[in-house]
Amino acid sequence: MAAMAEENTEKLTRSDFRILFVDDEKEILSIVEQYLSGHGYQVTVSDNGAKALVLAREKVFDIIFTDLKMPKVGGLELLRAVKETSPETEVIILTGYGTVDSAVEALKLGSYDYLQKPIEFERLKILIDRIIEKQTLQKENILIKKRLRDRYQYDGLVGASEKIREIYTIIDRISHTSPTVFIQGESGTGKELAANVIHQNSDRKDMPFIAVNCGAIVGNLLESELFGHLKGSFTGAIRDNVGLFKAADGGTIFLDEIAEIEAALQVKLLRALQERKIRPVGAAHEKTVDVRVIAATNQDTDVLLRKNIMREDLYYRLNVINIRMPALREMRADIPLLVRHFLNRFNTRSQKKVQGISPEALDCLDRYHWPGNVRQLENVIERAFALGVDKIIQAEDLPLEIREITQQKVGTAKIRTLRDNEIALIKSALVKTNGNRAKAAELLGVNTSTIYRKIEKYQIE
Repeated sequence: MAAMAEENTEKLTRSDFRILFVDDEKEILSIVEQYLSGHGYQVTVSDNGAKALVLAREKVFDIIFTDLKMPKVGGLELLRAVKETSPETEVIILTGYGTVDSAVEALKLGSYDYLQKPIEFERLKILIDRIIEKQTLQKENILIKKRLRDRYQYDGLVGASEKIREIYTIIDRISHTSPTVFIQGESGTGKELAANVIHQNSDRKDMPFIAVNCGAIVGNLLESELFGHLKGSFTGAIRDNVGLFKAADGGTIFLDEIAEIEAALQVKLLRALQERKIRPVGAAHEKTVDVRVIAATNQDTDVLLRKNIMREDLYYRLNVINIRMPALREMRADIPLLVRHFLNRFNTRSQKKVQGISPEALDCLDRYHWPGNVRQLENVIERAFALGVDKIIQAEDLPLEIREITQQKVGTAKIRTLRDNEIALIKSALVKTNGNRAKAAELLGVNTSTIYRKIEKYQIE
């Protein structure tokens, strides 16, 4: 508890933020370095753009000030390179050659601001403090989310295994940017859920999230659904339709089963991604849209590309950030957490409350191969509620195919005693809860006193 309290009270200071100042005039660098260091900032200086580029690749800076006109590598070139590798870094262009054109170009490339020389140090300090304030909030939010992840859940995503934690980290890292995301995984692994969590933890969370199953809409109707159409553009078009891309403007569109899109429409989708423009069916002009695209497939992308089912250029345009949702058989250690999550969900909907699951039933779930993944596990728990299970889900409350397959495995493998199973389950629960016996009892659906008694009986450390 003391360690947690210390973590909660920890505050970021000026010295926690890295500043890089780039200018080919060494006298300016000396004055700036002395001024910023004297005010508690962590500052690095560089007298040319090429050296600054190397520095920016070696370490991440929070703020970079760069002169516009420098030999070999200029400010705009440095700005482009930094934004490609570290989009969260704020870059400010400095120049004594202030023109409207260069200012506009810098802002288009992602410059945070544009300052004229000679430098007004008070203005410089205000600008830095404003950026630090914004980035402090962002970093503190990430710390809060990390603590939430330590509780084995990230919004609707549940799990503590290494593979699911990697997904949590990716979501954190892209929370303040909007790259396209490509999600792969078998059916039932939670691809749409992951897309929704990405959206809800992004700057677009207050705008629409629209999910489309591309495999469920046939032929040319999909183009009309995505990009819209004008009245009379085809038989049955009795009114204008703005399309789902326009409906999701400012938000996120999730294209599930992206490989089901026909080749001709893939070309149009690629253009929409590159140009941020769509053309409704029957329209003469394009419309601008600001939509983040998250796509998903349950198929092997190597096969899709090799057989030309999916265009290679579209795949690479979508695959800026890749997330692979693990199959449930790859994260068996998370089954107790998922069971508890689903029990809590269905308990809120049902008048009859289920307290937990027996060790024997949990062992059956652990042995099963789960072809339907997390969705199938959810259905198993919902089925138990529908059948009116009494307080604790027992092995006999599970579907026959789960019991039969696990019994076959027991028949061909070394049979563990009930004592061995109990010890293994208790140890697993203690590991997942970092030794917290009360939480381990809750995870296993038993009383705290039972856990204490079993630990003492089996001499579990």
